[in-house]
Amino acid sequence: MIQVRAGAERYRGGDPEAGIETLHAFSFGPHYDPGNLRFGALIACNEERLAPGAGFDEHPHRDTEIVTWVVEGELTHRDSTGHGTTVRPGDLARLTAAGGVRHIERNDGAGPLRFVQMWLAPTEFGGTPSYDVVRGLTDNTPYAVPRAGATLHLRRPAPGESVELPTAPRVYVQVVRGELRLGDAVLLPGDAARLIDEHGARLRAETPAECLIWEMGAEPGYV
Repeated sequence: MIQVRAGAERYRGGDPEAGIETLHAFSFGPHYDPGNLRFGALIACNEERLAPGAGFDEHPHRDTEIVTWVVEGELTHRDSTGHGTTVRPGDLARLTAAGGVRHIERNDGAGPLRFVQMWLAPTEFGGTPSYDVVRGLTDNTPYAVPRAGATLHLRRPAPGESVELPTAPRVYVQVVRGELRLGDAVLLPGDAARLIDEHGARLRAETPAECLIWEMGAEPGYV
């Protein structure tokens, strides 16, 4: 089964007056949708836009894998374990909240900040928090998130190039840039596709494109 969800269908959140604009792909906070709680291990996929000086003040997380892909600008991260860094376009950051962690995310740069943040449910609770940054993640270099039983793939196909999607119980595609075709459907920036037990599915780039692809197990395998 293949289901395409347009970016325009996302729930609008954030605090525009404070310079924070958020688009939620899944049920989130006041946007409760019992039919759209998760997909595989993925429980959130948020598109975030922060104006210069805007950000999320210190707040807690636990038992969540938080993966962040910066599209534009610079993201400042600080957490209660002592990690502090700046994440830039092409960098991938992962915060393992484990037994509990607090963090701050801000746009301390001079220009706008845009990033995609994805939350995954772990297969076990507790443990020690950790933080990891991959500078300049490249195509065809899978990034595994073992605690969630998931793997992220970055793809940047040129026009006319095809990308074969993983064969897995659950595959989630998030379009970051460009235009991609999946069967008869055309995916634009902000659009997503959810695939269940599909074999041999392919994306074809209509323009220079960038997308994030999650390879996951099925929901019953997760707590």
